Order: sequence, then structure tokens, then C-alpha cells
Amino acid sequence: MKHPSSRAFFAYWDNKRGDARAPDRIDIEPHALRELLGDIFVLAYEDGGHPFRVAGTRVCALFGRDVKNTSFPALFAPESRREIEEIISAVAEETLPAIAGITATSQGGDEAHLELLLLPFNARAHMPISLTGLLAPFEGCQGGLSDLRLTSWRYLHQPEKIVPRALRKLAIARGFMVYEGLR
Repeated sequence: MKHPSSRAFFAYWDNKRGDARAPDRIDIEPHALRELLGDIFVLAYEDGGHPFRVAGTRVCALFGRDVKNTSFPALFAPESRREIEEIISAVAEETLPAIAGITATSQGGDEAHLELLLLPFNARAHMPISLTGLLAPFEGCQGGLSDLRLTSWRYLHQPEKIVPRALRKLAIARGFMVYEGLR
């Protein structure tokens, strides 16, 4: 992690999770993160584009508008959308934090460089799945960013064995349990 805001938010999240894979959403206390709140957002993990549920003021300023209920992957250039959707899925389903370098185009046509941190919340039965993140520019940039593109990314703290996503989806289907056995 290169951006100081990303390091601070990850350290807080890591402390809150303790020995668990991820903290519960209610464990995150906004007053403890008051300096970072402008860069923090919450995404819903659902079909239909992973919309912003909460977006800090600096995140909204980066795009020159309020992004609440806007699809997060829709902010990316078409060639990066599938990849960011895969990263979001791994963060939410495998509870793997991820860090990414992003390049965007400003209204004036200049390139802006940002760092994206995506952190999972602990999934609970009968509760919608969501994840949090932080989006911070490396240099001062004007609002109206568009066509976000992934330049690099990696998962943090990968467990020794990752459960395949297809099997994991069955395990989190609420009220439905599949047992494999003999006929």
C-alpha cells in the first residue's frame, strides 16, 4: 500500500477483525475514522452492478457528483469492468482484502492516479452482503474523473486454501443447504 490513507484504514480494519477473516459492519466506528471518512465508501454486493450505499464527500468530489446508488463497476472503462467485478466478488465471497492501482481520465483529459482499497465485512445470515473501501488520489486532481482503469492489483493475506467461488456461493445461499452424498 502506497497511500497513507489506505495504510491507516487497513490498520484500523485489521485491528477490528482480530482473529476473524473480517470484522462485522457494526464494528466499524465512523468517529474513529473521521479523517478518512471523505475517502471511504460502502458497496452493496448484489446482482446489478454493486451500487454505492455510502460514499464519502471526497469520493463524490472525484466524480463531480453524488455517486450513491451508482454502480461502482460502471465507473470503469469497459476493458476493466470484468476485472473489477471479479475482484469485488473475491473480496466479498472469499473475504480477501484487495489493493489496486487505478488510472482515470479527468475532465481536462489529464491522467489521474489513485489507490483503491477494498475490504470485506463478515457475512451474516439474513443480512445483505456488503464491503467497504477507500479511494484516494495520489496528487490533487479535479473532479469529473471517468474511465477508471486498473493498472495493478493484488489480494492481501491470502489464506492457504481458497474455496472455489462456485462452492462458496452455495454455502452462503440463505436458507438452502446442499449436502453431497451417495445416491
